[in-house]
Amino acid sequence: MTAVATIHAYYDAFNRQDMDAFLALLDENVVHDINQGERQTGKAVFAKFMDHMNRCYKETLTDMVIMASEDGKRASAEFVVNGEYLVTDEGLPEANGQKYVLPAGAFFELKDGKVSRVTNYYNLNDWIAQVGA
Repeated sequence: MTAVATIHAYYDAFNRQDMDAFLALLDENVVHDINQGERQTGKAVFAKFMDHMNRCYKETLTDMVIMASEDGKRASAEFVVNGEYLVTDEGLPEANGQKYVLPAGAFFELKDGKVSRVTNYYNLNDWIAQVGA
């Protein structure tokens, strides 16, 4: 599978909420750089992060543009997050089903057809303004 096809499969699984297929695309030692947060390592830690996210947020990604380096070792994606804030996330505004639309992006490293690093970016202040109002 090409890098672009791998990232398409990653986000298709995310949008279907198929966490088994989503996690199957990750290297066992995947590095996850959380937007404005910490760096986490390992598929099990990533799975726990996704459990938390799926409890607090319901998101679908649209307007996807995926690019990859010629050697297939790096890729990036730009997209729009269409979400609903379901359960209050610690340190963030109170959740009451607020909807939000947020431009975002991600950078990837790939190894042996799996995602070995993902770094996500979005404007947290924009999100807070949308859900905190």
